[in-house]
Amino acid sequence: MKHCFFLIIALWATHGIAQNKQVLYGLTDVPQNLMLNPGSMVPQKKHFGIPLLSQIHLNGGASGVSAYDIFQEGEGDINTRIRDKIFEMSNTDFFTATQQLEILNFGWRAKNEIYFSGGMYQELDFITYFPRDLAILAWEGNRDYLDYPFDLGELSLTADLLTVYHIGANKQLNDKLTVGVRAKIYSNMGSFSSTDNQGTFTTALDEDGVNIYDHTITDADILVRTSGIASLTDDDSDKNVGSALLSRAFFGGNLGVGMDVGVTYNVTNRITTTASLLDVGAVFHSKDIESYRASGTYNLNGIELIFPPLENGQATVPYYDNLEDELEDEIPIDTLTTGYTRWRPLKTNASVEYGFGNIFGGGECDCMNPGGGVTWQQAIGAQFYGIMRPKGPQMAGTIYYRRKISESFSAKATYTVDSFSSSNVGLGIVADIGKVNFYLAADNLLRYGNLAKAKSVSLQLGFNIKIDER
Repeated sequence: MKHCFFLIIALWATHGIAQNKQVLYGLTDVPQNLMLNPGSMVPQKKHFGIPLLSQIHLNGGASGVSAYDIFQEGEGDINTRIRDKIFEMSNTDFFTATQQLEILNFGWRAKNEIYFSGGMYQELDFITYFPRDLAILAWEGNRDYLDYPFDLGELSLTADLLTVYHIGANKQLNDKLTVGVRAKIYSNMGSFSSTDNQGTFTTALDEDGVNIYDHTITDADILVRTSGIASLTDDDSDKNVGSALLSRAFFGGNLGVGMDVGVTYNVTNRITTTASLLDVGAVFHSKDIESYRASGTYNLNGIELIFPPLENGQATVPYYDNLEDELEDEIPIDTLTTGYTRWRPLKTNASVEYGFGNIFGGGECDCMNPGGGVTWQQAIGAQFYGIMRPKGPQMAGTIYYRRKISESFSAKATYTVDSFSSSNVGLGIVADIGKVNFYLAADNLLRYGNLAKAKSVSLQLGFNIKIDER
């Protein structure tokens, strides 16, 4: 059974789906760039995303282990490799998965030159931290860890499935400054979280000599919050899970509000800076709440075994049931139905870019493109990304090269250092074939020869109908 714990981790490392879209960020030829920076420059007159195909996004992985680390062929057995990784990893290592499916996306430029955009998308966001102490306890046992306080507070994870409705406005105020804002309504279909836990489990020699060991749970306080899950797992429920989730997707779930803000500033006609804050908001959980809290202190210094004479017909003492009852008395598990608020994971983007080569299309400015400003044929830049997580921010830094190859074809190459890797190379391409806009972006390309070695994988693709200004 102890293999199961690490096998699950290894599978997340291989198939985990983090949220950074460094390849897509700043690609103004892609309408979905507005979802990463509402204040981005907008070159098109209007766009319509092809429903369910305008953005398919998978992104994530594991910060401390890959499938190759565990299942590689070589010296040593799998047990040794698992044990080595358990001790190499820390309690700040994490496994994360994000999936997004855009259902609708559209935008148009009004007569006052404000570019309005809106739509809806479905998102799954999951993160769990590696509970190192508990992994050691499960793998090694406690015999060699007397007086060591295993930290129960290392249990930390969140998972959310939701639909997001949004509408935004983008305006180029002058030849230097473009600003944008996006309002969001969240409809949460299901949520599970357990963070900010505390407590320790310690094994020590029994000083009274009654038994060999004392096992003590000290100051435990474990809270698990769920919404939208209890009714789906109720044995007496006759609900169809699919129809229940569908109704929650259309404003039937726990609702929340949020906003995105962004800005683009042209320092000179060659140097451009951008910044954005995404998902500044919260979901207010008030429906289908079922939370569990266990708190208290408990000491077990052994079980006294009693063997009644068989001829008397007495039943065996129910040791396990008695132990379970005693544990529940000392550390009761309370079921709570009170509502709670969960903040969305705040995301930050910032970049600086230097354009060079020819101005695309010739001339000193792109005068027929009021939303786009000057378009240099080539550019180099740097981008920062951060996301708030239960144990603190996770950050990434990217340098990139972008080139507009022709009127209808652009590309961007990236090199990213983040929590997963210091050698993440990505590539994005954008093609405009007539009015059809297609884009494909992926990272960790150096690992595609053997994906088992990759600690993270990212993929975004989509199709739009785009009508340019010209």
